[in-house]
Order: sequence, then structure tokens, then C-alpha cells
Amino acid sequence: MPPRGASCGLLRGMDRIQAIRLFIRVVDLGSFSKAAADMGVGQPSATKMVALLEKQLGSRLLHRSTHGVTPTEIGALYYDKCKLIAHHVEEAESVATLLQSQVQGGLRITTSVAFGRRVLGPLVMRFMQMHPKLQIELNFEDRVVSLVEQGMDLAIRMGPLVDSTLGARYLGVNPWVVVASADYLKRRSPPAQPADLVDHDALIYSTVQGDARWHLTGVQGELRTVPVKGPLRSNNLSALLMAARNGMGLAALPRYVAQESLNSGALLAVLSGWNLPSQEIHAVYPSPVLVPAKVSGFVAWLQGQFGEAWWEDLK
Repeated sequence: MPPRGASCGLLRGMDRIQAIRLFIRVVDLGSFSKAAADMGVGQPSATKMVALLEKQLGSRLLHRSTHGVTPTEIGALYYDKCKLIAHHVEEAESVATLLQSQVQGGLRITTSVAFGRRVLGPLVMRFMQMHPKLQIELNFEDRVVSLVEQGMDLAIRMGPLVDSTLGARYLGVNPWVVVASADYLKRRSPPAQPADLVDHDALIYSTVQGDARWHLTGVQGELRTVPVKGPLRSNNLSALLMAARNGMGLAALPRYVAQESLNSGALLAVLSGWNLPSQEIHAVYPSPVLVPAKVSGFVAWLQGQFGEAWWEDLK
């Protein structure tokens, strides 16, 4: 197959580099056929590529005879320069390969505010200690950003994946729990069944968990959907956590948000035997192919950090 650019009679970009490499091999081996075989191209394509190189330079580079191929005076000078060019190209490619294979350089990561502050931030600090040549930029915001438009290398997202063109790796599960303070439960009888929620003050997270309708599943797989109402509605988990600790009502919170308060006794889990829907946690990156080592290395490490009941290890 003739090289791209043959139709216009000029060699550009990678075609020209390929032609230079081919010309070097022709001179080294003294044969078009041997050089073509060495570089994995057909001999007609090799001959045409060098001819285009000569046309572009306006000079004959090779003497062709039945005894073989030798460089002209100009060809010999050009050969020396081409060897330098090829060396620098190979050196640049080696640097790119090295950077691609090592966990170093800049890594831009985005995730939600609460997850970033309570979970991802501490994990990133540990990973950076293991890889001192890595510089990380952490962006926390409660909206799904375009990785390409925002120049992000990686996002940690919860819930179903919606863009099949992205690369993604499953990390673990993010469970939720219904909680309340001991003070609130002294004033109001703890709910024993999902239906009891209608008589309680709910602190409503306006982003997931069905908003003002909570969906709970029992141990036998039975599903209950209950409308809830209460004094506070917010898109910020920290605000709902604070309100629950202050005895303002029941809150549906991710385990990673509630765990510290559960450990200290500031909050108590209610509705034992009933579970809110869990979310899958995924690492998401712009493309599923040619993933940089800094991304794949960090993601592979993260996959080992979300084992069973990982939220119980949070400080």
C-alpha cells in the first residue's frame, strides 16, 4: 500500500519520519528489498516512499544498480543527518513510553464533596506518599462534570454509569442507613416498620434516595416505598448530618457520612432489617484505551481499598 501523502506527492508528519527511517535502513542494508522486509512494508511501497522523499528534497539520494543501492554524495550527508533525527525521535518516544509506564506527573481527580472530604482525600494522601513524583489536583463538587471538557484524568462516581464511551472500573458499594440522635428517639418512638416513617420528621436529601420517597428492602426482598416529610431539605449531606445530630429528625445518609457519628453514639441506626438502596462506586476516566499508568495505577490501588464494610475503617 502506498504511503499516505503519495496522492499529493508530499510526505508529511509521521509519513516523513517513516520515510527517513526507511532510507536509513536502505543505506545500512544496501537493498530496498531487505530494508522493506526489515520494516514490514512491501518493496513497491518502500521504493515509492524513498522516491517521494527525493522528490520533496529535489535531490537524488541513492544510486540504484543491479549490484545494489549506495548513497550519492548528497545522500551520504543526508544519511548522517537522518541518523541524528532518528535517534532524537527514538529518544522522545522512549521518554513518552517511560512516562506512560510510571506513576508520576500530574493527575486531576474529581468527585463529590462529602465523598472527597471523608473518603477520597485521605486515600489520595496515602497514595501520594507511595508515589512522591505524582502531583494530584483534587476537585470536589456535587455535579457530574465532563472529564474531557474540564481536563480531568479521573472521576470517582456513585450510582449507575450513563456514558458508555468512558473507561470505568468498579471499586465497591456505597450503602446508606437511616439514622437519628438518641435525643430525637427519646421524644419520638423509633420506627419499627417503614410505614412508621410517615409519622416522623425526615431530613430529606434532595439528590438521591428518591428525594421525598424512601425505598427500603426487607430481609426477604420485600420492597416498601414510603413518602416522607420534615423540617429540612438539602442537597448537602453535611448539613443533614448536623441536623440529625442536633435531634431534628431521621436522616438517610451514606454509611461513610454517618459512620463516625454511629461509632461515637451521636447517632443511632434505625429500622434494623430494612435497607436503603446501595450505590456502586466506579472510577471513571476519559477513554478505555491507552490509559496512562498514573491513572491505571491509582485505580488498581483504589480497588483494594473498598472491601467489605470499608466504611467502618474511616477515622
